[in-house]
Amino acid sequence: MKKVILFVAVAFSFALVSAQLQTPAPSPAATLTQVVGLTDVSVEYSRPAMRGRTIYGDLVPYGKLWRTGANARTAVTFSDDVKVAGKDLKAGTYAIFSIPQPNTWEVIFYTEYQGGGAPAKLDETKVAARVTVDVQEIPMNIESFTITVDDITSSEAVLGIMWEKAYVGVPFTVPTEKKVSTAIDKALSGPGFGEYYAAATYYLAEGKDAKQAKEWIDKAMSMTDKPQFWQLRQQSLIYAAAGDKKGAIAIAKKSLAAAETAGNADYIKMNKDSLKEWGAM
Repeated sequence: MKKVILFVAVAFSFALVSAQLQTPAPSPAATLTQVVGLTDVSVEYSRPAMRGRTIYGDLVPYGKLWRTGANARTAVTFSDDVKVAGKDLKAGTYAIFSIPQPNTWEVIFYTEYQGGGAPAKLDETKVAARVTVDVQEIPMNIESFTITVDDITSSEAVLGIMWEKAYVGVPFTVPTEKKVSTAIDKALSGPGFGEYYAAATYYLAEGKDAKQAKEWIDKAMSMTDKPQFWQLRQQSLIYAAAGDKKGAIAIAKKSLAAAETAGNADYIKMNKDSLKEWGAM
């Protein structure tokens, strides 16, 4: 019995020490983040080392599907729709699988990015893009598997894969011009309802230039087909502050009618109080 107790105690102590002991991962995890133009690009992957091994054609066989890294699947995320080597790829996260050959690689962007290792067989419905790129020889060994984003411009870059003496680059383009053009068009078209309305009500609340507030609230109201009773209420108050009592009364009556239809007692009372104050009741 004593031997059993001693064995359990030793085993427990060993387990406790093992749980507290941290050792380096043989293929440490890495995260790469890069902005290309206006598009966020990130890669999560593990970095195995050569450790004296022959990589391509041996550890990584030619002509076989590879997870392109170690441990969990290597995953790349694009915040916008992009083109990879001329192929359309929707915004999202993808596993990067590859089929290495001595002179070319087939690189596959796969929608099922979670999990470990490559599937025994690809589900073609999950292949978002498949491209073939050339292998370039590097004059020295790259000891740790490395993924980079290189040759960055405002509209394009290269997703680089390096290990041993091989470099494979997958060019991709991002929709910078489209995004900038949309932003320019929006800026040049001027503020919308929300901006004009917020500016006008801010001026009213802070006792600023009432005539300017009146101009802004009119622009806001011209942008909506059916203003709500609370919006009409603010417009009537701005008209009154700007000295246009006749206009304020006409708009307050519209707000009152809309508030009665909506059954909002608070706005019914506020409108009636203002109309009485302005001599309309």
